[in-house]
Amino acid sequence: MSQNIEGADVEHRLGRTIMPQFHAAFSGGAFLGALIGAGLSTLGIGLPAHLLVISALVAVLTTVAPRYFLPHLPAVPLAGEAKELKEGSAWRDGRTLLIGVVVLGATLTEGAGNDWIAKAAVDGLGTSQSTGALLFAAFVLAMTAMRFFGGRAIDAYGRVTVLRASMAAAAAGLALFVLAGNIWLATAGAALWGMGAALAFPMGMSAAADDPKHAAARVSVVSTVGYIAFLAGPPLLGYLGDVTGIRLALLAIAVPILGALLLASAAKPLPAR
Repeated sequence: MSQNIEGADVEHRLGRTIMPQFHAAFSGGAFLGALIGAGLSTLGIGLPAHLLVISALVAVLTTVAPRYFLPHLPAVPLAGEAKELKEGSAWRDGRTLLIGVVVLGATLTEGAGNDWIAKAAVDGLGTSQSTGALLFAAFVLAMTAMRFFGGRAIDAYGRVTVLRASMAAAAAGLALFVLAGNIWLATAGAALWGMGAALAFPMGMSAAADDPKHAAARVSVVSTVGYIAFLAGPPLLGYLGDVTGIRLALLAIAVPILGALLLASAAKPLPAR
């Protein structure tokens, strides 16, 4: 959450959309980590040594990098806003909760791909495990690329329009992946799914932080609602997968995708004050 607030602060100061680029580092790290893990496995380097070195690198980076963050300058409330800030609750703000629902759908969409694409390809298409991993790589690579370049589209066409287009692309990619009869169409579906899932979560963080005075509280609410999907999504899909097969069970994600598409207008930027 703190990184999203820091990112929103930088975004406000620059006056343009850069939040997706921060999230591109997250999905790009997953892609790079998968490649490193595969390479080390090929070289015969054991998992304990792998995790030990990665843990050391992470510890150093998380200790050093925050020293170079911009100092946070909290907005000073106007006289008439002091009581509102003291007594108000982000959990009672309708716009914040609706953004949270949108992010919940986006997180379910992204999380389902991260958790199940490889297994769905192996079980549903009869591919090898290495091919299933490559489909996951296609999903994450498409997501990373869209997050890196998508900020320009958000600034050009607006947050709501891009959010609706993203959810439509995610739904189309999901359907193509599930219904594809061969590995090439499934790979195209996974890539389109990843592109569609890329921008909704960072846009939700930006929308929650539109008002700097309430950014911390509202981002925490939206993050909490969104991260519920990371906890609830995998077991839910796993249960459905036991009944229908994991590939077909992924179609259940179409429901939160549709919900996020219908509620996209909640992310409309607040008017300048």
